[in-house]
Amino acid sequence: MLQSVRSVLGRQIAFAVASSVSSRGLKTLKIGLIPGDGIGKEVIPCGRQVLEALPAEDGLKFQFIDLIAGFECFKATGVALPEDTVKILKEECDGALFGAVSSPTTKVAGYSSPIVALRKKLGLYANVRPVKSVGDDRPVDMVIVRENTEDLYVKEEKIWTLDDGSRVAEAIKRITETASYNIGKIAFDLALQRGNSRALSTTPTLHSNGPIVTITHKSNVLSTTDGLFRETVRKVYEDNKDKYATVQIQEQIVDSMVYRMFREPEIFDVVVAPNLYGDILSDGAAALVGSLGVIPSANVGDTFVIGEPCHGSAPDIEGKNIANPIATIRSTALMLEFMGYAKPAARIHAAVDSHMVEKKLSTPDLGGNATTTQVTEDIIKRL
Repeated sequence: MLQSVRSVLGRQIAFAVASSVSSRGLKTLKIGLIPGDGIGKEVIPCGRQVLEALPAEDGLKFQFIDLIAGFECFKATGVALPEDTVKILKEECDGALFGAVSSPTTKVAGYSSPIVALRKKLGLYANVRPVKSVGDDRPVDMVIVRENTEDLYVKEEKIWTLDDGSRVAEAIKRITETASYNIGKIAFDLALQRGNSRALSTTPTLHSNGPIVTITHKSNVLSTTDGLFRETVRKVYEDNKDKYATVQIQEQIVDSMVYRMFREPEIFDVVVAPNLYGDILSDGAAALVGSLGVIPSANVGDTFVIGEPCHGSAPDIEGKNIANPIATIRSTALMLEFMGYAKPAARIHAAVDSHMVEKKLSTPDLGGNATTTQVTEDIIKRL
């Protein structure tokens, strides 16, 4: 997948990890595993198995720390994200994998999404979601860069009753210059690195005319909040014109963006958006390449990264061994990329691509009848 994204590790958001080196010369990385709810408990072990199967020539070995969070954790303990989980991630882990959460659709007193809270507590301000077709699928090669900590996801809501007995609900949409600048910088850096990689490629690629950043917003209506986001992301370019001289800037109103993304996805390279729009766009983009079950993401901050598949907890297929593990396996590779380990990440991406091109084993979401176990084993064989 996303061959051009692999070089993103050359930029500033690739950070050093506090890993140890064993007597055999292998670097040991401690990875936190947070399966969460539903099929998260089935796919996170697949990511672990892939890491354990990496050959010694990649120079890594892994220790794993099992951690808890999620709605099931909340029902059992009254807490969706235990402080111990956060503490261990901060103090002991080099990176982490997160599965899925079964957030209820109606309000449950005391419950709040643990992954949203985790992003804030660890300063993971960017959610990077590559979407790329493989084989003979429709040509798609984009990365959606979603702001991860604010917008409507600050979860400041209230409800009150009017004199006539009707109720009114209100939610705060918060956009800050700091968060918008951070996410804009990641988007432009990523576009630049993707463009540099394509320039070195010997095979035809999309976006051969240069890297593109598409700023997505609704500032025609939300002129203050989305207006600040748009203005600040553009300021990243204005402040670094020499660095980003080869990057083109485009803008899309979010509703137009949805239309064009499905009608002509091949025109988009790096798309940057506030939290809510980015969430919706990245889930929708999965339809372009077959399934949410193949779309990875990385929650990225200055010093930590959590790989997270884009799918939900899927309670309807829980326990059936038919969940697609590819999103988790690709998220595992993304985690390694942002930690600075490009070679093993590329190995995992190549194994997944080879598996998908062959199309002999597919889980039901992609029209096949293979099991989670069979797909994972086939990818491991290709490492």
